Amino acid sequence: MRRPLLLPAVLILALAAGLAGFRSAAEEARQIPPPRMEAPGQGAMEVAVLAGGCFWGVQGVYQHVAGVSNAVSGYAGGTEKSANYDAVSSGMTDHAEAVKVVFDPRVISYGRILQIFFSTIHDPTQLDRQGPDVGRQYRSAIFPASEAQAATAKAYIAQLDQAKAFPKKIVTKIENGDFYPAEAEHQDFMARYPRHPYIAYHDIPKLAAFKRLFADRYRDEPALVANN
Repeated sequence: MRRPLLLPAVLILALAAGLAGFRSAAEEARQIPPPRMEAPGQGAMEVAVLAGGCFWGVQGVYQHVAGVSNAVSGYAGGTEKSANYDAVSSGMTDHAEAVKVVFDPRVISYGRILQIFFSTIHDPTQLDRQGPDVGRQYRSAIFPASEAQAATAKAYIAQLDQAKAFPKKIVTKIENGDFYPAEAEHQDFMARYPRHPYIAYHDIPKLAAFKRLFADRYRDEPALVANN
């Protein structure tokens, strides 16, 4: 599903009605245990690249995480030449819509970044889709920045599956691939268009669930790309 950006009022009502058949993110969110295995901090700032469906909501939630200094929407897992919205939305590239999260490991660990990812960002048991968005570009994937991150992610997925934290097996893949920032119109989308029907139904509930489940990690003022 290629999501429209700005809509006339009549289409907003139609799209909102069409989305009503899908479960909201608030219904999917759950409290899960943190990783038993943590990647040690590698310096003052670190990067996590995560794909969990539409990047608007993934970015919007991480922008409110204490310790995150920037969260950029983009494309990971494919080539630079086809790293653009039209090409990726076709489903014919190897990219996943992803977000590059820059965080301070002295404030929040990589393991906690992953805990938020699995708890409130998306449903990691859905294969090649999230909600109404279908295709490999919406797959659940982690692109580690180091061997330590890869080991943490792999161990955490195994831990959650063993604990049966979800009703079905986690399908999140650990992949290699470069990250390419998305176009300017996709940055800070939740903050700029909170009443967009897709944002209002699918992404604002994710933010509310994050604030409810991780109150001690929530920051009211978002870390916007426009301010970095």
